[in-house]
Amino acid sequence: MPENQTRLGRIEEEYRKELSQIIGYELKNPNVTGLISVTKVKVTNDLKFAKVYVSILNAKNIKETIAGLKKSSGFIRSELARRVNLRNTPELIFELDDSLEYGARIDSILKDIMPKKED
Repeated sequence: MPENQTRLGRIEEEYRKELSQIIGYELKNPNVTGLISVTKVKVTNDLKFAKVYVSILNAKNIKETIAGLKKSSGFIRSELARRVNLRNTPELIFELDDSLEYGARIDSILKDIMPKKED
């Protein structure tokens, strides 16, 4: 079991790297705007599906960008298949990862409530 987990971990990391490249440099969808980072990829044990967590900064419209990624998933998947040589390439499911945004919000709240230090 643990050996399979390390293999899955390696596959997920490889997919994360390649998807970042593909989305950042190859994708030519006008609806996909902003700076998109692939934060994490979770692959099912049978390698049929991959949840791709993306963080989107400075997008014109985040919903539109996610929809654009979903629309382009066929292209992205075929590019991934070309780059990562595995028997089957999983179906990609895009999810918004707002943990960075959430962290920034908590940060600003903490700054507001913490007492100001006197110099």
